[in-house]
Amino acid sequence: MTHIRPEFFNLRNGEKAPLPFDLSEYDARLAKLRAQMATDGIEAVLLTSMHNIAYFSGFLYCSFGRPYACVVTQDRSVTVSANIDGGQPWRRSAHENVIYTDWKRDNYWRAVRDLVAGAARLGIEGDHMTMAQRDKLSEFFGAIEVVDIAPATMKQRMVKSAAEIALIKEGARIADVGGAAVVAAVAEGVREIDVAMAGRDAMEIEIARAFPDSELRDSWVWFQSGLNTDGAHNPVTSRKLQRGDILSLNTFPMINGYYTALERTLWLGEPDERSLEIWEANVEAHELGLSLIKTGAMCSDICAEINQFFAGKDLLQYRSFGYGHSFGVLSHYYGREAGLELREDIHTVLKPGMVISMEPMLTIPEGTAGAGGYREHDIVVIEETGPVNITGFPYGPKDNILG
Repeated sequence: MTHIRPEFFNLRNGEKAPLPFDLSEYDARLAKLRAQMATDGIEAVLLTSMHNIAYFSGFLYCSFGRPYACVVTQDRSVTVSANIDGGQPWRRSAHENVIYTDWKRDNYWRAVRDLVAGAARLGIEGDHMTMAQRDKLSEFFGAIEVVDIAPATMKQRMVKSAAEIALIKEGARIADVGGAAVVAAVAEGVREIDVAMAGRDAMEIEIARAFPDSELRDSWVWFQSGLNTDGAHNPVTSRKLQRGDILSLNTFPMINGYYTALERTLWLGEPDERSLEIWEANVEAHELGLSLIKTGAMCSDICAEINQFFAGKDLLQYRSFGYGHSFGVLSHYYGREAGLELREDIHTVLKPGMVISMEPMLTIPEGTAGAGGYREHDIVVIEETGPVNITGFPYGPKDNILG
């Protein structure tokens, strides 16, 4: 008996799963994308990033070296997934799904070509597609005209819907739950990894309770101590906490691809006079920044004012990065809305529907009085009635000197 081994096929295995948002939310997102496509004369869009595929379809893929896609035309939205995932991508996609097989190299591109169906002008994510994949696109599509759709999709994602904001607010609440678990676990002689696991476990338990239909994945904690606080993204180690340590609490619950964060400076025992002075200055900068986030403010102007404050304290040379960034479908390994960051070179004007952090950080090098990394982080939703700080965890020396 001969078995046909298809290049791509459909598998509707089981029933559709509840997605993070109602179908109407995904339809509204696609309607905006299709309007942009019509304006730009784009007949089909090939989305390849985790964040855009999740944003427009609800499906968050696990690549493991394989390519994925969501192909959008004026009448269809189809995710393209690898056979190894079975029916899960179809269950987690708002609309259609097609599976490509491994039986023959480049079946992914054969499936995509079938869905694009002869379009003469194709939108791609220029900031995500590799040179190798761009060569494959040319091989399978010939002289098709390619347009970078990534800037337009980023601009769309920067303004959140009411449903997105409701989810983000829950994420901020759960980040605070993780923060409380971290503080409870801090003690002299305890390892960074043990504290981090306590925070992560608390968040995942709460996500499972509050979002019982969600896929549980990717929540994490960076809990750093001593020298390891000097970078915002330094991994957790097995270092044991010592009395007198500066500590950095960073909790990151992930709910259906949506990232939120809580970040706080802590101290185990009393900080010395210079450390306390630097910490209080960073708290002042944090509060100044929070007061500047409002409708009509420009990102670069907010940055300039905080820079001026730090310069007046002779601390500007210790600033580590931009003072805040957008939230939404993103993570530490995918996604970014670079047009909404509090930096000198970003001139975006804030408006309702945007969600942005305030997170000043100072890194004082070893061998300098007050050495360590100081960072506070709150999330602000810009609503029609004004900015709303959705982070509830206390900050500063009054609350976060432990032990």
